[in-house]
Formats: sequence, structure tokens, C-alpha cells
Amino acid sequence: MESEQAILALAALAQSTRLEVFRLLVKHEPDGLAAGDIARELAVPQNTLSSHLSILSRAGLVSAQRFGRSIIYRAELGRLQSVVLFMLRDCCDGRPEICAPLIEGLAPCCQPKSKSKRRVHV
Repeated sequence: MESEQAILALAALAQSTRLEVFRLLVKHEPDGLAAGDIARELAVPQNTLSSHLSILSRAGLVSAQRFGRSIIYRAELGRLQSVVLFMLRDCCDGRPEICAPLIEGLAPCCQPKSKSKRRVHV
């Protein structure tokens, strides 16, 4: 990833409504959400939301797909990964102990949910 691409993505997320939109879309992966649902969930006027979605889209952080009369928006998690890796890639300067706490801090939020075990009664 180039610096300009990272700056564009970070700038898009540096506004409260756009950050809320992106976080909401992440929560609804992989299905995404229709624009109207996003607007209702965040109590944002449709025309304002459209502008925010456009900025996020230009930054490569969201994608849109038309289904009939609805446009479904999805978070581009690969792009988020690229931005985070860009930020962390050179952070340790050959000293992994510097980045290790950052990486460890990400692990708890990304653990797969444990499946509940069914008991079999005999």
C-alpha cells in the first residue's frame, strides 16, 4: 500500500459519522446493509449518509452492490487490513518486542466464538 492510499483511508475514517458507518458495516459482515437501514440505525439523513458513503467508497473502505431497488453496502475488510498492516509493518524496526503488545492486543477481539457443546442424554 502506498502512503497516499493509507492517508485517504485514514482521512475517511477521521470523521465520527463515517467511522460509525464503517463500524456498523463491519458488524454486519458478510451480508452488508442497505443504505436506508444504515441511515435509520445511525439516525443520519439519507442525503448526508450518501455523501459519507461516497467518501468511504472512494477510500476503498466500502463497496456497494445493487439488488433490485436497494443498494447493499459492505465493509472492505481487506482494505482495512492493508491500512493496519501499512501502519504496523515497519513499527518494530527490527525489534519485535515493540510491536508484540499491539499484535497481542488484537487477538482477543478476533477469537472465533466457541460453539456450545450439546449434552447427549442416555
